[in-house]
Amino acid sequence: MSLQKFKVVYAISVYVSLAAFDNIVIGLFPPLFSNISSDLHVAISSMGVISAVNILATSFSSLFWGYLSGKYHRKRLIIFGTMIWVVGVYLTSLSNSYVHLLSCQIITGIGLGCVASIGFSALTDYVPYHSRGMILSLWGMSQGFGGIAGALIASIISTMANWRLPFEILALIGMVLIVFYFFVEEPRFGNTEPELKRLMELGMNYTYRISISQVVAMIGKRSNLLLFLQGFFMNIATGSLIWLPTLYISKIEELGYSTKIAMIVAAFLFGIFQIGGTLSSFFGYLGDVLQRKSYKARALITAVFVFLTMPLYILLFIFPIDQLSLPDTTNSVTLFFSLLGDLMTNPWVLTLFVISLFASAAQSANTPNWLALITDVNLPEHRGTVFSIANLANSLGRTVGNLGIGAILAIVSIYIHSPSDYILTMSLLQLPLIPSALCYVFMAKYNVRDIYSVKKTLVKRGKIM
Repeated sequence: MSLQKFKVVYAISVYVSLAAFDNIVIGLFPPLFSNISSDLHVAISSMGVISAVNILATSFSSLFWGYLSGKYHRKRLIIFGTMIWVVGVYLTSLSNSYVHLLSCQIITGIGLGCVASIGFSALTDYVPYHSRGMILSLWGMSQGFGGIAGALIASIISTMANWRLPFEILALIGMVLIVFYFFVEEPRFGNTEPELKRLMELGMNYTYRISISQVVAMIGKRSNLLLFLQGFFMNIATGSLIWLPTLYISKIEELGYSTKIAMIVAAFLFGIFQIGGTLSSFFGYLGDVLQRKSYKARALITAVFVFLTMPLYILLFIFPIDQLSLPDTTNSVTLFFSLLGDLMTNPWVLTLFVISLFASAAQSANTPNWLALITDVNLPEHRGTVFSIANLANSLGRTVGNLGIGAILAIVSIYIHSPSDYILTMSLLQLPLIPSALCYVFMAKYNVRDIYSVKKTLVKRGKIM
């Protein structure tokens, strides 16, 4: 492997690895809701508000960071942003009141917004054009598994100590990982665009940068508008999935197990049931291959999988966790191996795993192709800003899903007891996947026009320069 290839692989690895941390922080909260609310003497429903505020702070700050990514040195910006979220996470562990906790999570969100938008902008200038979907799937997948890791860290460590320790550990790891950024080479704008290849070979730079006057045109682009809408509807459904551990806890408690055992096992189930997400790279690769044949293909194939996600997740919620046999212990290792034994011998748990495999796999098709389309239909200097606006739409959807489940649950639980109230509420929040899939269908024809427009502009700029 040449030195240059090693630098690219190293940079991609660093950005992909650290991208997981914004979702680790988000995933850390739900399993700790009851512990934190009890310690700070506030209603558990208030925890959902803090989670939503963190998501919104991340989204709105990413607009600012995304704009800066099109103008300034991205490596320095992301180091600074990482330091901000590390400080916010550590201060969270010291919280002694609801207001204190809320303030710390706003600081954390401001830093995480940098990782999301600038990380994406930088990564698109490392990724070869012909394999965008596949490599960007790693970035999206790392965020998905970051959420799972957050839930596991929270559930396991908090049962051994207290709710503050997971935040302390996460802050410490974040500080150590900042070091890796210093060895990343600053990416050149347009570095991987085939239309600018000759320019790069001559050692020249793509000098175009974003300006405020261009933002309205970027938002008004049809492909971008539909990507924003698609992400909003998609994240209403996926935003509600952070309550899956709570659903599993309720189901396991109904079988007669203690809350501590239920918390640990639910966290393991949540992680195991997301294994289908590892197929994200395959769906990204599939999108890359089909996109070479038609610029409509990536959007259309993703629409199919987004639509299939809905009935599969509803089936996952409804299907019972029956005949579960667990030892009476809070030792996480013992419980994990006992759960694996059930997975092999209990047909109910095995069937549940198969359903989850298909559901999480279908959902995983969205992220790599959504990211690749944002890259394809926008100029290099616009991608960070467009992604940050799209990320805001996603986060608004996730917030609606997160808060919506609490609002609907409050009404449903009056008439239906747990866990049936969770099942019905979470099933209703999968319905926005229908308009989400339709956005891709409508988007397909506009993709053709917008991708050709980007390529034409880059060819022209490459020749002039």
